[in-house]
Amino acid sequence: MNQVMALDLMKSAFMTTIKASAPILIIAMVVGLIISILQATTQVQEQTLTFVPKMIAVLFSLILLGAFMMNTLVAFMNQAFDVINRL
Repeated sequence: MNQVMALDLMKSAFMTTIKASAPILIIAMVVGLIISILQATTQVQEQTLTFVPKMIAVLFSLILLGAFMMNTLVAFMNQAFDVINRL
């Protein structure tokens, strides 16, 4: 395996990681931001209030986006095994 193939595989691994994790992270961030705005406007400063809505949002997003994430990871693994097979 030369350096170009290794760098291409690493680049693909990083992009796959971003594509697979970004939807969950964005949803959790948006829910946390909305809850924080609600806490600031109502002056309720309970730290544990953001935990349950974030967990519910992440759970539902995993249910809805799980197939997309799995397909992304499987496509990367197929690409990685093809590169390994060419050696």
